[in-house]
Amino acid sequence: MDAQTAYRRRWGGLAVLVICLLVIVADNTILNVALRVLSDPEAGLGASQSQLAWAINSYTLVFAGLLFAFGVIGDRVGRRRMIVAGLTVFGAASALSAYSQSPEQLILARAAMGLGASMVTPQTLSVITNVFPPEQRGRAIGIWAGSVGLAMAIGPSAGGLLLENFWWGSIFLINVPFVVLGLALVFFLIPESRDADPGRPDVLGVLLSVPGLVLLIYGIITAGERASLADWDVWGALAGGVAVLALFLVHESRTEDPSLDVRFFRDPRFSVSIATIMVMFFSMSGIIFFLSFYWQSVREFSPFAAGLLVLPAAVGQMVMAPLSPTLVRRAGPRVVAACGVLGVCSSFVFFTQLEPDTPLPLIIGFFLLQSGSMAVVLTPATDAIMSSVPPGKAGAASAVQNTVRQVATAMGVAILGAVISFRYRAGITGSLDRFAQEEGGDRPDPGELRAAGESIEGTLALARGAGEAGRALVGPAKEAFMTGLHTAATISLCFGLVGLVVVLVWMPREAGRHQEADAPRGGDAGAS
Repeated sequence: MDAQTAYRRRWGGLAVLVICLLVIVADNTILNVALRVLSDPEAGLGASQSQLAWAINSYTLVFAGLLFAFGVIGDRVGRRRMIVAGLTVFGAASALSAYSQSPEQLILARAAMGLGASMVTPQTLSVITNVFPPEQRGRAIGIWAGSVGLAMAIGPSAGGLLLENFWWGSIFLINVPFVVLGLALVFFLIPESRDADPGRPDVLGVLLSVPGLVLLIYGIITAGERASLADWDVWGALAGGVAVLALFLVHESRTEDPSLDVRFFRDPRFSVSIATIMVMFFSMSGIIFFLSFYWQSVREFSPFAAGLLVLPAAVGQMVMAPLSPTLVRRAGPRVVAACGVLGVCSSFVFFTQLEPDTPLPLIIGFFLLQSGSMAVVLTPATDAIMSSVPPGKAGAASAVQNTVRQVATAMGVAILGAVISFRYRAGITGSLDRFAQEEGGDRPDPGELRAAGESIEGTLALARGAGEAGRALVGPAKEAFMTGLHTAATISLCFGLVGLVVVLVWMPREAGRHQEADAPRGGDAGAS
């Protein structure tokens, strides 16, 4: 495909990239609504709590661990080629996930899905940077950011709808036709691009990045699951991951052809935007994840209804993400990002006061505010990151941005989840002890009581099995969960305020110039 044709088809190419993102990002959230079904021995796979956790975490571990490596490889071997390979792996792994016969098979298939996703995701921003001229790049990145928010929101609702009408494997099998559509269109609408002057391959740098990120993510996830840093494999993984990544950065600062040029961080547009994205995704991810338990366990909505209640977040993203580049041009990135962070912080204040009977319209209104505000932060921050590096290094920059998001998300879920678990155990222990004493001869065994004290789902499962006597546990379980959620929201608010300070002190007042891509533009440069 010649450069003129690629330019004319740039918006169609963006639509293909959006399809790729919708499938990959939605699948990262769609599994959350199926956890209860997958734990059922008859309707699902009879997966244990630990197996369910690793069905989610295996995807995250592989995805985050390989993002940077495939971003660098895509710059060198070709971004379209990497998208095609990644979609193929992702589609095949989705089919394997759908027909898994055991929790172990599902965990392995999900890991393969993470492999395919890590090959595709960093290329999407790289293609945008290399196809769109500077004056249109911000708008294209805004649409890209809006599609990420849309995918995160439609995942739970689509999953709930499929589970109400089909078997659990349908939430994975639905990926296959979208993958086939993406593969059919990618050759016609997305041009091949790569770094014109990649230099010598930085094999050691890429090889160091993988174990460093995998160990770090594993340590974060496992620490959150166990709510403890005491186990040797937890602190060993964390220490090993930090040590390997430190070695990676030292190597990158000394090699002549680094896969990640550490000089990028000298540009405040790059470094401050990376820091802002990390803080915001850390503070938001844990709250958003555990709100799904609020809908289904506290409010007792069905998975489909719970999924529908997330859709307002998609509306906020879709409206504000494409508008944010215009706001940045008029008010500057510092003012726009600060207002966005303030909006997110105000939603955290609301969540500290959330109750089981809070009116739905009020919750939906704050969902809209939160998602729209996050879009206002994410779009200019992503635009700043991509505009501050040469287009030939777009894959590495995109991979850094996506890796930071994944690490921050894992940290948010793990740390805030540990906070909620700690507060939950403290709040429910007394009620469980009284329940066990009143049961007399039918006293549950210690294993059942321990499992019931770990989460609201565990307590409610014990309550359902105990019949009429179990009703006494429902109210205390909901109250203990809400206490934990309020504490987590308070911590998120504190980190959000840190993000506000970062933006106000270090983010530049004016947007920097985009660097031109190598490809020539067509005669309709100003067209949209």
